[in-house]
Parts: sequence; structure tokens; C-alpha cells
Amino acid sequence: MSIRHVALAFVLTFSFGFLMFAAFGPTVAPVADATESEPKPKTPVRSQPKSRSSRLIVEEPSETPPGMVWIPGGEFVMGTNNGKPDEGPAHTVELDGFWMDQYEVTNREFAKFVEATGYLTTSEREPELLSIKDDSPLKNVEIRPDMNLPGSVCLNTKFQTGDYDPKKGAYSWWSYIPGANWRHPSGPDSSIEDRMDHPVVHVSWPDAVAYCEWAGKRLPTEAEWEYAARGTLSEKIYPWGNERNPDGKWLHNIWQGDFPITNSADDGFESTAPVGTFPPNTVGLYDMSGNVWEWCADFYTPNYYSRSPRRNPMGPIESYDPQEPDIIKRVQRGGSFMCSDQYCIGYRNSARMKGEADTGAFHTGFRCVLTPSMRERKVALSSRDQ
Repeated sequence: MSIRHVALAFVLTFSFGFLMFAAFGPTVAPVADATESEPKPKTPVRSQPKSRSSRLIVEEPSETPPGMVWIPGGEFVMGTNNGKPDEGPAHTVELDGFWMDQYEVTNREFAKFVEATGYLTTSEREPELLSIKDDSPLKNVEIRPDMNLPGSVCLNTKFQTGDYDPKKGAYSWWSYIPGANWRHPSGPDSSIEDRMDHPVVHVSWPDAVAYCEWAGKRLPTEAEWEYAARGTLSEKIYPWGNERNPDGKWLHNIWQGDFPITNSADDGFESTAPVGTFPPNTVGLYDMSGNVWEWCADFYTPNYYSRSPRRNPMGPIESYDPQEPDIIKRVQRGGSFMCSDQYCIGYRNSARMKGEADTGAFHTGFRCVLTPSMRERKVALSSRDQ
């Protein structure tokens, strides 16, 4: 969901009668299979760092970094043949072990990063339309001056059923709010003073990457994310099993009620929840289902699984979304407090979503991973500088 394109969505209508922007990507319904229409890249996938014949890294090679969990290397079935078109085909993936943040990055942690670096997030800067592809006819469009303000996208709290516009689709229930950003998640008059342990939101893909680099980590690949979410359970729907509400309990923060009109908040939260509020999965990771969408490193294409390498897949070399082919998309995983069983159902292990790089949305955050080789390099550089 992009603060850059949502402004345009309210002021531009193209000759073909449809708004072609990714501003509302994180809550869009199933994508169509683009196997036939997707342009073939020069090389189908990224080169892989290890051959399949090399042994997987399974044992934790050193002490667990604070706030992280070791995910032993192994093999798992990624995706499903019983979900939305872009969730299949189910296929076997082998991954080397890695560490993953136990929790989503919080406002408290992100504030330390900003204080140390002076970083300004995407939603704190004027729109730049960085996610439009270079060869797109949309590259030269201009944003109306009164909409060309720093801000981000939030739920339109005044939306009613009669307000739905079929031409806009999901655009109907979102609002671009000038002044909304990670410090002001609901708009300029809101604050994070009582949300320091909530996941940071309104962060774009470059914002998440910048934080990861500062922390000496990186974003997880989509395969790493799903592998970690599944934990020790094989081919289950949710991180805890196949029943959404075992014993009648809510185990994640999602939307309950009439979407997007009334959130009954049966799980206790209308928006984000403090990280770690709900039980962890079988390997000790929290909020792998619901709370906020989490950025992954990969570009998005709907049929990548049909050609994904078996060992340590790193995603396609370029983005392609048949719904919005002019926009560069990255993968998001895990669902959010906005996900409903009436709409995106994005809180399942196999569920995929996509958002463009210059995104700032009130239900999108991230967590980081660290690999043994990254840690070794960090230690070596530290020793050299001493």
C-alpha cells in the first residue's frame, strides 16, 4: 500500500476505466494465475549461493543473538495446492539454518535506529513515485499539489457499505492521511507514546532494509519466512495447526466482524497489539499470523513457485503483478489486524501478499533475520577494526 500511489488513485482515472496503482495491494483478493501472460525474464531465477549437494546448516554455530531464535536448516513443503492461485504449486524447499527476530520490530527499536541515524521514513518525505517501472507510461504522471504531502494510508473509519465504488474496489475503504507515519500511526493527532512495544508501521520496503542494515541483519526471504512460520508442524494451515480457534481461543490479532465496517475486536484489539501478546509458534516466534504484514526480501510474481529452485530460493529477479504490471512489488507475509475471513484470509501460513517498495501503510511492519555467514563477517570486521 503506497502513499505515493494512493494520492494518485484519488485524482487520476485512466482511459481504460481502471485505477492501476498498488496503493491497496496488501489487502487485495486473490490474484489471477499469470503463467501465460507474465513476460519471461532473461534468467528465470537468481543464482543460488550453494549447490544442492552441499550439506545444510542445521546446528546452531554460535550463541543465539539477543532477541532472536535459531531456525535449524531443513526441508519443508512450501505453499499449498488448496489456496489462492499464487500459493501453489506446493513444492519442496531446502534451507540453511538462520536466526530470526523473535518479535516484529517495535516502535521502541525503530526509534533507536532513527535517533542513531537521523533517518526519515518514506511517509515522512514528499511522494516520489519510486515504485513505478522505468518503462511505464505512468512514469511521468504528476500528483495534484494538495495531495503531494508527506503521509500514509489508513483505514477510512467513516466508510459505510453504501460508500463502496466497484470501480475503486478496495480503494473505497482506504484514506490517504497527510501527517500519518510511524510516529503518528492513525494520523497527525495520534501518537506512539502508549505503543512503544507495538510493531512499527508505515514503514516502506526501503525503510525496513535501512533498519536491517543498521542492525547488521537483513529481511527474510519468502521461503525463510514461511519455513519459520510453520515451525515444526508440516503442511498446516496456521502456525499452531489446522483449527483457527482451538478451544474457542483467538491465537492471533485479526479482524472479527463485518469487514470493513465493524471490527468487534473479539481478540482484544482493533488495531495493532503489543508484540508477544499471543502465544508463540512451535519454535518460539511470535505474531507469525496476524498483527501486521511483514516485508520479505523477494520481488513478487504470482507463479514463481512453478520455477523456484529447491535450495535456498531467493525469489525472482524482477517483479511482475498482472493486476498492476507497472508497479514494482515486494512480498509481504503473515497477515494483519485488517485480515478477515470475509476477505483476504492473509493470516494463513501459505498466504502471499504484495506491496510496492515505497509503501507506508498502517498495517505493515517487518522483522529481521541473520545468517551464520553474515555473523561471521560481522565478527571478522569487528576484530579487524580493533
